[in-house]
Amino acid sequence: MRRKFVLKKAVALALASVMVVGLAACGNSSKSEPEESAATEEAVESEAAEAEAAEVSEDAITPYSDGPAAMEDIVADLLSDYDLPELSKEDQDYVINLGYYNCDHMAAASVGEYTGIYEGLGLKVNVTGNGNVPEAMSAGQMDMAYCGWTTTLGAVQNDVPLFIAAENHIGGSEYLVVSNDIKDPEDLIGARISMGTDPDTTNLNWAEYCDHLGLPRDIEKYENFSMSDSDEYLALVGGELDAYNCCDPWGSMAVYTGEGWLMDRQNTDRGGDLGHGTCCKVAMNYDFAEAHPALAERILLAHTICLQFMYEHPYMAAEIFSAYYNVPVEVAIMTYWRKFVDEGRTIRWDLNLDYMRNQLNTMAYYGIRDDINTVSVEDYVDLTYFNNSGAKDFEEFIKENIDPVFPEGMDYESFKAKALAIDGVAAEDVPEYVELDR
Repeated sequence: MRRKFVLKKAVALALASVMVVGLAACGNSSKSEPEESAATEEAVESEAAEAEAAEVSEDAITPYSDGPAAMEDIVADLLSDYDLPELSKEDQDYVINLGYYNCDHMAAASVGEYTGIYEGLGLKVNVTGNGNVPEAMSAGQMDMAYCGWTTTLGAVQNDVPLFIAAENHIGGSEYLVVSNDIKDPEDLIGARISMGTDPDTTNLNWAEYCDHLGLPRDIEKYENFSMSDSDEYLALVGGELDAYNCCDPWGSMAVYTGEGWLMDRQNTDRGGDLGHGTCCKVAMNYDFAEAHPALAERILLAHTICLQFMYEHPYMAAEIFSAYYNVPVEVAIMTYWRKFVDEGRTIRWDLNLDYMRNQLNTMAYYGIRDDINTVSVEDYVDLTYFNNSGAKDFEEFIKENIDPVFPEGMDYESFKAKALAIDGVAAEDVPEYVELDR
């Protein structure tokens, strides 16, 4: 179902009043009936509008909205900011293959598909979300993807025509999740953990966790496994795993269910000589971009509009997240709180080359991915299409629309209450899970 998130009592009462008046008029043969009916209906609608305005909570008023609205209206309002030329017939007919990996950093793709943002921009997009997307992108089988940026670096070295086209996530949102039986870092030595294949030389998170917690990096001192994030969580719940490294929602999921806790976080805002690092990016296939430059620009603009929707309406975005990622709505809200407020504005579209250089330097410092940690980032980045997309300035958007509503440092309960108010949802009406027709 395409759910409308707002149903005002005043509107329902107004409609009911109009129906009653209409039924009463059916038994009246007076020639003035149409005029009286129209006048009555107009009066009822006016009263309903006044009642509805009175019902709008102060918490629902934002720089970008006078109160709750239906999703379709929100999207129409977002798109109205852009005066875009019509696409060619060839571009209108082309189906863009867009992939995203199943972690919270890459949720914009699901938002673009479900809300109608892609469609509203005249785009035909085939969205694929699964654990094989990095491999598919590396094999040149997708036009654009949300994926780890080191995936792109490795693919280019293997002659796949990929480039980093825009920012998506600057990091700080990966977690060392441990079971409740693990009380101290030293309890992990000899424990069952999931850090992937050869983490000593491939997993920067593992290196930093060990550094933060005073643990030995030698993976032979642990019983190590390689699993997907969701499988790791299920293994933890089943008592078959003691700790794992993950993106959200699988960190927040462990906290929400009480099955585990977050012992450490990979914070890319490192400070000192290492500086701020980075994380996932929007990668694009050069063959696609060169053949369809207008589409490349339009889909990158769509990326920024999806992020605007997510920042401005985190509850609506959370319901979509719940449906696509099969996690509770509460976990989805918590996930967005971490990315938008608690850890900073880490989901964004303004690419920072210095952050990329710092991340490579950090990898080199820890001896991670020596095959790519000395490359020049300029050789892998092309912002031509993004710069021609007509995207808004990210910092101005945050300053004008988000800082007054969801300031950094806002606690979770306040964030959730504000998000619910903006979208006109009572706390008792929040479902555990959401299923949406796509």
